[in-house]
Amino acid sequence: MIMIYKADQHGRSELNWLSSWFHFSFAEYYNPKRIQFGALRVINDDLIKAGTGFGMHPHKDMEIISYVIDGELTHVDSMGHQRVLSRGQVQYMSAGRGVTHSEYNHGTKTTRLLQIWILPDNKGYDPRYGDYAFAWADRENQWLHLVSGEMGNAPVKIHQDANLYALSLAPGKSIHSDIRQQRQAYLVLIEGSAMINGHLLTTRDGLETLEESLNIEAQEQSHLLLIELAKNV
Repeated sequence: MIMIYKADQHGRSELNWLSSWFHFSFAEYYNPKRIQFGALRVINDDLIKAGTGFGMHPHKDMEIISYVIDGELTHVDSMGHQRVLSRGQVQYMSAGRGVTHSEYNHGTKTTRLLQIWILPDNKGYDPRYGDYAFAWADRENQWLHLVSGEMGNAPVKIHQDANLYALSLAPGKSIHSDIRQQRQAYLVLIEGSAMINGHLLTTRDGLETLEESLNIEAQEQSHLLLIELAKNV
């Protein structure tokens, strides 16, 4: 089964410093049919204006992943970490028993990122933070494994049986993604456009699949993120 969620179907928020597209219910956007997808709870596509950002705020018992698309993002947290990330880089924070952090755009242009929340497999973990500067070339016309569960082999590991992959696909190129039994996946067409199992997806569109593999053909240079996880967690 495949479900398509076009960008104009997402929840929207417009502040004077932040524009957001919500793939699932978040903040003032509530859709009882779009609460979560297995352990995947949040995908927010955020545009943060230069010189602004999210001030210090708390989280608890959530695996939080940020994927930077454009600009730069400065992370500061109560564990003592301070890092600056740019295009294609990933940061991860396990909120565990509780942590506070800020995410700020100190650059000169708008920052775009995907903010992803995944429910952990247990509560009360020790909070932790990590980031990774992936080479862009490693995702060109092939899936780059960004994030896995603790038993997986991705550079970034989280407290859940889930995998995140990034792909930059050239026009006319195609790729197959196998979604196994008892697994499901959520795909975001970050930039560009692509035909996926006969459906045309464009920038910011989302796709859900349950045990059905994906055939992806880029119509133009396209940038995609795939979140693969256990079915119906």
